[in-house]
Amino acid sequence: MNKRVTLRDVAGHCGVHVSTVSRVLRGDDVRVAPATAARIVAAARELGFHPDRWAASLRSGKTGVIGVLVPRITDIVLATVFEGIDAAAAAAGYQAVVSSSWDDDEARAVRIRRLIGERVDGLIIGDARRNDPMLARLAADGVPFVLVSRASRGFPSVTGRDRLGGRLAAEHLIDVGCRRLAVIAGPGHASTSADRVAGFLAAAKARGVPVDPRWVAPSTFDVAGGASAMAGLLDTGRPDGVFAVNDFAAIGAMGTLRDHGLRVGREVAVVGYNDIDVDAQLLVPLTSIRTPLRDMGSQALHALLTLLGSGSTTSVRLDPELIVRATTADFSPGATEPVARTVALPEVPHGEHLRGHSAGAVVTPVN
Repeated sequence: MNKRVTLRDVAGHCGVHVSTVSRVLRGDDVRVAPATAARIVAAARELGFHPDRWAASLRSGKTGVIGVLVPRITDIVLATVFEGIDAAAAAAGYQAVVSSSWDDDEARAVRIRRLIGERVDGLIIGDARRNDPMLARLAADGVPFVLVSRASRGFPSVTGRDRLGGRLAAEHLIDVGCRRLAVIAGPGHASTSADRVAGFLAAAKARGVPVDPRWVAPSTFDVAGGASAMAGLLDTGRPDGVFAVNDFAAIGAMGTLRDHGLRVGREVAVVGYNDIDVDAQLLVPLTSIRTPLRDMGSQALHALLTLLGSGSTTSVRLDPELIVRATTADFSPGATEPVARTVALPEVPHGEHLRGHSAGAVVTPVN
């Protein structure tokens, strides 16, 4: 194994004192001749010198590492948010490390303790509960953190404007002619679920199409959860418009509708949330509410750095956008003809999108 290049190696190569090398490589080169500083930087690059974060942390009390906690890194939504965090961290000279909690209270407590034990400079937490005692304990202990994706009252967070997203979904389903609305509501502990559902129900009521409480079905955020919730809804009747607070749940719901002989996009309109890449590639492309996930991650990182630098930071809410595709664009009010359960779903044209609001907006093609 090659020996690690040290400050002393660089100093010997340049014929200067090790303290001079240290000052130059940490950016304090005011008292060093420009030519000497340039020679030190070039030598460090040539020799393959890399700073020892842990040794530096003994002097500064900082490690340059940010801990990130998400429900599961395999979830494409949180993985995309983490990509934004990671890129912004690297650009700022930090390293982001991620851990999955599986949305389990005991697992997240263990992982947070572990990250704190590794002396991360701060935390970005993507699995917050609406009422979350753990966050209060972290704040009381002086641990700097920012929430991402999900919010919890009283703590800084970077999220989408989820109530607005729910409103966009309701207004769009009503605008295309749906009158029997159902909601696949996600888990109640997540602000993303609660706020999207609240926005949807308020908008539907305001438009004169209130949602029967029996047609608001809790679920998990995955395909299986959406499929199961949709099956339960169909046991009580047949909605003509379905809003799922997560795209995977929407995809599961579409499978159940198909298996019950209902034509997705014709007899039942469906809207999901997050606009993951696969939505446009489905046999019946999925209408969804888009939130800028990578931007959400990068803004969360910058919010945490602001907190670390000044002791305070502010919450950020990012605007959603309605992306219209075939699961709503081809809806036909009053369509009732059943189809065989083995018949393929219909093919559709390219999607369309509405930015900022649904009613009265100009529709333009999606690239």
